[in-house]
Amino acid sequence: QVQLVESGGGLVQPGGSLTLSCAASVRTLDTNIMGWFRQAPGKEREFVAAIRWSSGTTNYADSVKGRFTISRPNAKNTAYLQMNSLKPEDTAVYYCAARRGLTFTVRRSDYDYWGQGTQVTVSS
Repeated sequence: QVQLVESGGGLVQPGGSLTLSCAASVRTLDTNIMGWFRQAPGKEREFVAAIRWSSGTTNYADSVKGRFTISRPNAKNTAYLQMNSLKPEDTAVYYCAARRGLTFTVRRSDYDYWGQGTQVTVSS
């Protein structure tokens, strides 16, 4: 069983930066992709970014391209989401998720493991 723990959320001013991390409790031997989703109050959970463990290949939602960067520095148990130029509309609970499948997907139902989430609030 893979357990995912997010950290790094908080309050930041518009235009600021924040880095989220997602640590897996065990080596994700049966997972190939790590993703980030977010859910704002009253909205559906939406895809943000994903990375393939083996190659480091990435995929991003259009709304965060050029501002967010997902990485896995040593392909072990931790992935990061660097968020720059943050906007109030980025305010949400951010979840990391792991997927056994090999292909990128934006559907939350395609991910097999989920963390508990970390709050990100962008406000002046």
